[in-house]
Amino acid sequence: MSTALLVGRLVLAAVLATAGLAKLADRAGSRRAAVDFGVPERLAAPVALLVPLAELVAAAALLPATTAGWGALVALLLLTAFVAAIGVNLLRGRKPDCHCFGQLHSAPAGWPTLGRNLVLAAAAGFVMVEGWDDGGASLTGWVGGIQAGQAVAIVVGLVLSALVAVEGWAILNLLRQHGRLLLRLDALEAGKAAAGSAQAPAQTGAAPAGLPVGAAAPDFELPTSTGQTRSLSDLLARSKPLLVVFTDPRCAPCSTLLPEVADWQRTHAEQLTVALISTGTVESVRAKVSEHCLDNVLVEQKGNQVASSYRYRSTPSAVLVDARGRIASALVVGSVAIRALVQQTVGDHGEGAGAESAAASRPAPLLARPGQPAPAFELPDLTGTTRHLSAFRGRDTLLVFWNPGCGFCQRFLPDWKEWESATRSQARLQSVVVSTGAVADNEAMGLRSPVLLDAAFEVGPRFGARGTPMAVLIDSEGRVASEVAAGASAVLALANRSAGPAASTDAGTASEPAREARA
Repeated sequence: MSTALLVGRLVLAAVLATAGLAKLADRAGSRRAAVDFGVPERLAAPVALLVPLAELVAAAALLPATTAGWGALVALLLLTAFVAAIGVNLLRGRKPDCHCFGQLHSAPAGWPTLGRNLVLAAAAGFVMVEGWDDGGASLTGWVGGIQAGQAVAIVVGLVLSALVAVEGWAILNLLRQHGRLLLRLDALEAGKAAAGSAQAPAQTGAAPAGLPVGAAAPDFELPTSTGQTRSLSDLLARSKPLLVVFTDPRCAPCSTLLPEVADWQRTHAEQLTVALISTGTVESVRAKVSEHCLDNVLVEQKGNQVASSYRYRSTPSAVLVDARGRIASALVVGSVAIRALVQQTVGDHGEGAGAESAAASRPAPLLARPGQPAPAFELPDLTGTTRHLSAFRGRDTLLVFWNPGCGFCQRFLPDWKEWESATRSQARLQSVVVSTGAVADNEAMGLRSPVLLDAAFEVGPRFGARGTPMAVLIDSEGRVASEVAAGASAVLALANRSAGPAASTDAGTASEPAREARA
């Protein structure tokens, strides 16, 4: 029993210490996971800090025999809370990213995750009950009692185990790379005709690529790049055709295509829903999403269920699904064929391939023209207080539409903060930022302007803003006073023009080199 208690303590301590340190190393990911599991956004940051600290305290207390009972009690409470949170979400049909071990391992919570936590909770209960008065063998005493021959055997065993694990990991990755290479070679042989048309790639072999037109599109439920889950029915909820683009973050042609995909999502939103299904880890995909301001990005982390069900062999590939959930096009392979499929679907033959800044550079049609009353709205600010647009009347108001996860906004942030500092004493103009994203992400930007949270990006389209950063001027009487400014340079120019000559001189001169670099 003494040895069993020691082994249980060491296993629990190792698991809790690894989980705690990994969560502390990725505080932002831990906050997102807490929100996804149902923790209110106001409490997400404290929870993301307290949980890993509690795990480390429990791990430290489990090592000495004298405090093992208390450490096991803390571990049992934590694991019980994890089991309850995972169980509730699974019963509701949700599978948020567990983020159990931070960036070391992040996967959607499922029944295996629940089972693992139940086993650990049982181990914690065993150590607590059996070791409350006597925690078993002392770690230092056990180590001190090991004879020289036994110590050598243990060290050799650990080294050999580590070498086997490293070799297994290397072989697994080599096999994966070999498999991807075979898929690409297969696609090259099958898809030579896809470069110039939106027709199906040439077929080689018995199993054709893609599904037949008219077949029911296979359902799926995958985690998004933000850790939530989304299914085929969710993507078809707008009753519009769905373009599914299959990508891989390690695929160079995919990376080249991503800015155009982001452009399609914004410019064709009224005609078409565009979604990406990417292989890789949530973290690797999230970096691409942030860089290009992409929406509807799903991650296939394990297995090839979607690849098998849709019969795509390489990336980038795409297929069109109609509003009824039926396959509406042949599977197309390659960037040129995907562009042709998009143009064919939206009937937009007069426009060439988009560039990364295309959506920001095109003017957006206003729902309310200059001189008309601004569309009313009310949104919560960072403290949770609901603010109405009418509360800002009496001064000209610059509405700036923002997304803290958008690469364009991130690059614009230093210039915008400089403009805020240069115009803070101006009485003529006030700026209000309407932003998506979590409270913590918006607080981290350190803006002087009031920030109103529009999680679903519903307010921007009422003014004709289809992306970020964009801005529109509202006069002191609540009327629209400008066209929509799209892109960092246009937003800053509108801000300087509206604030007056002094502000333009102060804020514009220092920012000009940065704006020219992005033009």
